[in-house]
Amino acid sequence: MATPSALPHRVDSRIGVGLAGGFYPAPHRYELYLSESCPLSLRIAITLDLLGLKDSVATTVLADPTGTPEAFASLRRAYEATEHHYDGPLTAPALCDRWSGRIVSNHTPDILRDLAGLLSGHGAGCPSTLRPPDLAADIEALRDLLDRDVTPSAQPSELSAALELLDCQLAGRPYVLGETLTAGDVDVWVALTRLDPDGAALRSLPRLQDYVRRLGDHPAFRSGGTARRR
Repeated sequence: MATPSALPHRVDSRIGVGLAGGFYPAPHRYELYLSESCPLSLRIAITLDLLGLKDSVATTVLADPTGTPEAFASLRRAYEATEHHYDGPLTAPALCDRWSGRIVSNHTPDILRDLAGLLSGHGAGCPSTLRPPDLAADIEALRDLLDRDVTPSAQPSELSAALELLDCQLAGRPYVLGETLTAGDVDVWVALTRLDPDGAALRSLPRLQDYVRRLGDHPAFRSGGTARRR
């Protein structure tokens, strides 16, 4: 087992012009390392596709070390460039700056915000439809609910209450936060499909069942797990 490094578990720089150590938006500058069968990585892969960033932000998928040795070696070099002689775990998802070879962030919420923000050409003057400012607090609250109560380890009563709440959210509207698909829908769909791959838990919740099926037919959701392996 690797010895813990002086580098904190979280690397949390941000993309910003003249800020965050010079990490500013530029096409083809950044690379995402995603982990196969990881729900956090799936959230990012779907978001990347929805924002039309697949051609400007490179993606490398890590499976097992024997299956993707070059990808693991590349990610280790990025961590070592961030912290000299780094010998800790190779945490993914991770956003890497290809110009400096350093990790920008391995904190999924910040990566998702940066993808929907400056990396997709959106900012305060032109916000992304995936993260509209008036729904930002609702998206964060929804993510907290999913991470707490819509997981295999959640208490059955809490899981049932959360699923019923989500089902009610879909009464009379196509998406969980209204008429437009947002980052909240990405989070909900990933949580539900990872929780219940065969749909058994949703059979008494027809609105939620139809919602999962409908989003699954969207090209970005359907192809989200098929990012290019290095």
